[in-house]
Amino acid sequence: MHDVVVVGCGPTGMMLAGELKLAGADVVVLERRESQELAGRRGGGIHARTIELLDQRGIAGPFLGEGRTINAATFGGTALDLGGLPTRHPYTLALFQNDIERLLLRWTAELGVPVRRGVEVTGVVSDDGGVDVQLASGGSVRGQYVVGADGGRSAVRRAAGIGFSGPDATRSSLIAEVRVTGELTPSGKIDERGVHGLHPLGDGMVRVVLTEAELGPNTEPTLEELRRGLTEVFGTDFGVHSPAWLSRFTDATRQAESYRKDRVLLAGDAAHVHSPTGGLGIGLGIQDAVNLGWKLGQVVRGVSGEELLDSYDAERRPAGARALKYTMAQSLFQKADPRQEALRDLLDEVLVLDDAAALVAALVTGLDVAYKVGAQGPGAGHPLPGRRMPDLDVVTADGPVRVFELLHQARPVLLELGGPGLDTGAWAGRVRHVTADYDGGWRLPVLGEVAAPTAVLIRPDGYVAWVGEGSAEGLSGALATWCGAADT
Repeated sequence: MHDVVVVGCGPTGMMLAGELKLAGADVVVLERRESQELAGRRGGGIHARTIELLDQRGIAGPFLGEGRTINAATFGGTALDLGGLPTRHPYTLALFQNDIERLLLRWTAELGVPVRRGVEVTGVVSDDGGVDVQLASGGSVRGQYVVGADGGRSAVRRAAGIGFSGPDATRSSLIAEVRVTGELTPSGKIDERGVHGLHPLGDGMVRVVLTEAELGPNTEPTLEELRRGLTEVFGTDFGVHSPAWLSRFTDATRQAESYRKDRVLLAGDAAHVHSPTGGLGIGLGIQDAVNLGWKLGQVVRGVSGEELLDSYDAERRPAGARALKYTMAQSLFQKADPRQEALRDLLDEVLVLDDAAALVAALVTGLDVAYKVGAQGPGAGHPLPGRRMPDLDVVTADGPVRVFELLHQARPVLLELGGPGLDTGAWAGRVRHVTADYDGGWRLPVLGEVAAPTAVLIRPDGYVAWVGEGSAEGLSGALATWCGAADT
């Protein structure tokens, strides 16, 4: 029996499998696809907080080396300058999903994560001792826990009976990668139907995005439907032919009613689907994975009780719901309509006041996420608990180091920056204790400058669990909550 069975080898599944491996769990990934190859170049891109999470594991370099950084985002018609965000990565990284998956697969392979391909999961059956993951080919794979990272039509979610609710689709779009015989004169267009565009990819292929006149069926579209839609919008079908990829997506928004049901958990698109507007999808899944991985690892190793898993739903479901609201709001501006244009113009005026755009920029990039960690002690009133730890340049006895470098092994870190001198005591074997000097400022997204603490307990996902302000009060409680029972 495996500790954890992860169903799905997309970005979420791979990131989760890597996190579980770092946490010392026995994990196996089941994937329906025979290979990691995707038809066509799927849209992708990740925002600042997701890049930070990769940086925390020491793997951001290859992604940055292959992608293209963009220093701005838009909301409505307002350009959001990301350059002023307090992060080493104040930009969006444009990178196809194909490349994101390839780079994550390389990382998980280096960690020794096994992937079983060509395996279709049809259901899950839980009992007190574990979960049987049923396979279409017959037989099953057993684990203490199973995580469905198998997309919006998740077989794991449906088999577990977890509800998936939210606003229905109001419009659908076709997306394709094709060849053309005609000349591409228009690059893009917005009309009362929605957004349309044809963009050369540089090798004879053209990416097409086309909003349909009516909500399309829940089936794979045909080349004839694409031709007809292009003619309706542009007066020509540009001679499209030889599609490498042709699909349909909608603006339907759904979220799982719980991210956990006993021994079954959900992450990524299995837990939430939304319009691709804003490019949040891949990043949300990776953030789910990094939040869940260390927690599930501690539970299967017997370090922490199952109650730690309750914090996954308590933290990630509200964060996901907020992101879904953003995508719904942003999708309103994806067509030409006088009423929506009036709202867009009003937002343009509002977002330039008192740096209001910075609030939306922090939301888009994921830098504003704040969890309720139940902080204890004098530092409970400090703004840091529950927020991501800034990547400070600190100086230790061994020399200068970035805080994110201390998190490469996905272990909790007690970072001491002065004060009475702390002791991790019975948690010494699980918590990395680092004493360092830092004399710079502490600047957080949205909040700005905050008072410097004397110590912080940083969870493996990079979020602050406890703040010290001249004493150790509350530290043992935070260690017990997030790092498991004390060793005897």
